[in-house]
Amino acid sequence: MKKKRGLLSCLNEFKKDAILTPILVVGEVAFDVLIPLMTGKLLDEGVKAGNMGVIMKYGVVIILMAVMALLLGALSGKCAAKAATGLSRNLRKEMYRNIQTFSFSNIDKYSTGGLITRLTTDVTNVQMAFMMIIRIAVRSPVMLVCAWYLTYTINPRLSLIFLYVVPILAVGLFIIMKGAHPIFERVFKRYDWMNNVVQENLFGIRVVKSFVREEHEKEKFGQVSQEIYKNFSKAEKLIAFNMPLMQFCIYVCILAVSWIGAHLVVDGALTTGELTSMFSYIMMILMSLMMFSMVLVMVIIARAAAERIVELLNEESDLKNKENPVMDVKDGSVVFENVSFSYAKDPSKECLKNVNLTIPSGATVGILGGTGTSKTTLVQLIPRLYDTTEGRVLVGGVDVQDYDMEVLREQVAMVLQKNVLFSGSIKENLRWGNAEATDEEMVRVCKLAQADPFIQEFPDKYDTHIEQGGSNVSGGQKQRLCIARALLKKPKILILDDSTSAVDTKTDALIRKAFREEIPETTKFIIAQRISSIEDADLILVMDGGRIYASGTHQELLDTCDIYREIYQSQTKGGNEDA
Repeated sequence: MKKKRGLLSCLNEFKKDAILTPILVVGEVAFDVLIPLMTGKLLDEGVKAGNMGVIMKYGVVIILMAVMALLLGALSGKCAAKAATGLSRNLRKEMYRNIQTFSFSNIDKYSTGGLITRLTTDVTNVQMAFMMIIRIAVRSPVMLVCAWYLTYTINPRLSLIFLYVVPILAVGLFIIMKGAHPIFERVFKRYDWMNNVVQENLFGIRVVKSFVREEHEKEKFGQVSQEIYKNFSKAEKLIAFNMPLMQFCIYVCILAVSWIGAHLVVDGALTTGELTSMFSYIMMILMSLMMFSMVLVMVIIARAAAERIVELLNEESDLKNKENPVMDVKDGSVVFENVSFSYAKDPSKECLKNVNLTIPSGATVGILGGTGTSKTTLVQLIPRLYDTTEGRVLVGGVDVQDYDMEVLREQVAMVLQKNVLFSGSIKENLRWGNAEATDEEMVRVCKLAQADPFIQEFPDKYDTHIEQGGSNVSGGQKQRLCIARALLKKPKILILDDSTSAVDTKTDALIRKAFREEIPETTKFIIAQRISSIEDADLILVMDGGRIYASGTHQELLDTCDIYREIYQSQTKGGNEDA
């Protein structure tokens, strides 16, 4: 079982800075708290006595202490910044690395917006909190204890005043933390939804404008923004009590020390220098409490973010390699043995049911069916993007669960329904199929996919820059580039999931002709809505209700399958009233 990971597991090379920061802070505080003590002695032994030599001596000591405190403070700040930014860098890197291992079912658990929020806003909150914890959260209690001890050495009676204040602050801060934490948890979940809304809107901005739905989108975004505002306002109202509570305690302490201290000075029980030092220590103590309360507020915010980060760090892929996996795919033969599948892992909600199928290596298989008949689900089981709920899938005579997943997927190329191109040149996109591909190899596969003609029309040809999401190429061009990218892998199995829907029938026919002539040994699965795209396949599957309703060649299905015949007639002859 995988060991659970926490945030600190991502410190790695920054542990030294994280440990050194509190040590430097303690040194800084030591000099800070001694300065008021030296100031008191300077007043009592130098100024009051009119001794210039003593004044010079204590003056030099105070300056040296201030310089040392400044240097140690600067060093601690540098180390804290390095440790905190290093932690945030490693958190993002480890989360992103873990996301890359996720199966489709793992990814289905998290929204895209939620993953982005965790990688950005959540990590930033943790970074800020960590920096405050290793610096301010160390400085505050150390200064508090040291300053209180020195007030005790000056006058035990006055030092007791602070002991009455601490419980009041502790109770107040506890109530604030307990009330604010669940609110911030809700806020971060709404942040996920807001990111989803923004991403969806920007991705589909052309649809939004073509349907004149800008006002609807503004209203949708306004609603989620208003929810975040309400929750944040509620949390901030609770946290706002922190400052009045701190100020109340500060003023009470100052008044009490002023009143009692004045009487002690008059009675001769306390010197003027000691009272001056006492006031300095009062401010140190109260500032320490105030800083500590600020840390706690930041920790409240970061706690919810940290829980979400840890959840993502410890999410394990439900698809794993077995011990000693098979490292070679013999051929492109595919066998489905009593395969059933449910996304919910619930047998009562199966979307594939009792599929039995044997495909020899090098065959071309066409898959036809209505929307929601699980055509895509069927082919996604071949490269083990999901595991079967029942039964097994064999590739090259071996159960796909026995293969090393990377080895299996290197031999199965998929062109998905949603064609994705990435920012970069056409060459860079093609090399996703083979990072070591030569220019000649790229031209060859582009000719097979009928992409070379339109690439040659670009001024920069194969160096043409592709915008984010492939927005500067048409749907048909995008499909052909994706097919070329898949062919560059030289796979034993090629899966086209409705990947020629945006190209004309002539280009579609040329692509199929190239497949037959150039990659005859590659097993080809072609999901299509047009019968013309699959009519020359060795085997055609008609899917209905998650089952293989019928199978056979084009002519066999025309003779025996009503569904296939009706689709064929509607596409070739315009259909009739019965169809």
